Amino acid sequence: KRRDHKPFAMMAASIEKIREYAIVSEPAERLLKSPRSPIVLLPKKERTTIAPSVAEGVSTYGFMLCYAPLHYLLFAEGLEVLVMTSANISDEPLICKNERALERLGDPALARGQAPPAKAGVADAFLMHDREIYRQVDDSIFHFIDGRPVPLRRARGYVPTPIFVEEECRADVFAAGADLKNTFCFAKKNQLICSEHIGDLEDAEVYHHYVDSIEHLRKLFEVEPKIIACDLHPGYLSTGYALSKPDVKVVQIQHHWAHVASVLAEHNLAGPVIGLVADGTGYGTDGSIWGCECMTASLEKFERFGHLDYYSLPGADKASKEAVRPALSLLIKAFGDDFSLQKCGWLFERMPLICHSCEGRNPEMRKEVDSRLRGNDKLESIAIIVEQIEKSVNCVRTSSLGRVFDAVAALLGLGGYNHFDAQLPMALEAIAADDVEDRYDIEILSRPGEPCRLSLDAAMRQIADEVKSGADTATISAMFHNTVSAGLLGMALACRAETGLSTVAVSGGVFCNRYLANRVIKQLKENGFSVLFNRKVPANDGCISVGQAAIAARIQLRV
Repeated sequence: KRRDHKPFAMMAASIEKIREYAIVSEPAERLLKSPRSPIVLLPKKERTTIAPSVAEGVSTYGFMLCYAPLHYLLFAEGLEVLVMTSANISDEPLICKNERALERLGDPALARGQAPPAKAGVADAFLMHDREIYRQVDDSIFHFIDGRPVPLRRARGYVPTPIFVEEECRADVFAAGADLKNTFCFAKKNQLICSEHIGDLEDAEVYHHYVDSIEHLRKLFEVEPKIIACDLHPGYLSTGYALSKPDVKVVQIQHHWAHVASVLAEHNLAGPVIGLVADGTGYGTDGSIWGCECMTASLEKFERFGHLDYYSLPGADKASKEAVRPALSLLIKAFGDDFSLQKCGWLFERMPLICHSCEGRNPEMRKEVDSRLRGNDKLESIAIIVEQIEKSVNCVRTSSLGRVFDAVAALLGLGGYNHFDAQLPMALEAIAADDVEDRYDIEILSRPGEPCRLSLDAAMRQIADEVKSGADTATISAMFHNTVSAGLLGMALACRAETGLSTVAVSGGVFCNRYLANRVIKQLKENGFSVLFNRKVPANDGCISVGQAAIAARIQLRV
């Protein structure tokens, strides 16, 4: 399936069987047994018989119970647990037709009714059904934040149930969403109708599925959009789709504002609130790539109050995959004139360096390539990236917190490449010790007339020193998480002091990290804030379309 390292979900016939492998709380049991039957992420038990490769580098198993008659028939044969995955090549749309499954996932001979050669295709065998699938929809995925269920992916069982709001919009709205983890949304009267998880639009088949799904949901709810909302990013395919529509008013909405607006819409509020948004990427109003933002925001406007201090991100899209790139940039920024490859050579020797050309290759090939990049060869490869940063060649300014998590994971030797979205941050969260309260140093910088800036320079220097001294990686991970939480709290406190606002809306893909989200929410509450969090739609980019729709619907009420 080409899903290197990505964790699989599992299915069991009973809660008792799941408890043999994972810790199941009462709320988790209720969610697993609910008619919607989502996949629920559960803390792993130690020393189970489940193969490590099923969920490698994470601290949870994804389990669901049988929810269809065919599932019960499978388990009636004496099976205990089944590893489950969608019928598709990774990142492509789900396959819902028997013939297409045989062609795409099996050997072409199967589709012709012939016996295939041994080990042909993705699947060795197919269990077909005579019931047609009308629309392909992914399984929904939930985990628990602040003791309550929160979606990571909203799909089967939850879509297309609308989110109801108090104010009716005057004209129908279509919101195109983001390009990653895409959903789209319609606003009609007092309903926000969000699609299922679509996926990443850069894949041509996913994009075609996106366009087809828009028309399907539009007809189903009899929507005739007069306003289209989309992202600011000029390179987004979703933005291009929105701008291609003639005779319709298009409203472009900043990415992180849409995150905050999604939280407001869920809670039937208009704001203003303090927004804390942390993720990997979002196009800013200054042309930079934002990703750790404190703002004051309502459904009508927003103002940037603070952000993570900018650093250079070399290699554009490569930097979201190859963790050595943000790691180098952050260390160069932190050490300044004291940085040199000779001084930090020991650090990069322990850091896997995966070439971009290895993307999608098998693990053995990646290991072989990395083994060649040792000593001088490895430093020479890194020196090219250093020169790129110092000369600002193909670099963007960013405040991305997601890339900082990548960098720290790489410095701790957890990996050098994100084979799937957030792989390294998930590995960093998985090793974090749960009994650590210490943190590294932070600084909140300010200049008159400019947003305040959260500096992690001191923290990066301290982390490098601790890695060099051989400190416990679980402790370093926990202290880093605590440092980030303290920085976000610091910006919220400064914003409250200036604005008087005491309600905080928290959103963004970084807050899919349970350790960080729970700590930030806890510390905000301890400091007298009311905290709002995404509960009906994911905190990642799956919520963007809902925020866009809510803003566009509100803006038209003012006109």
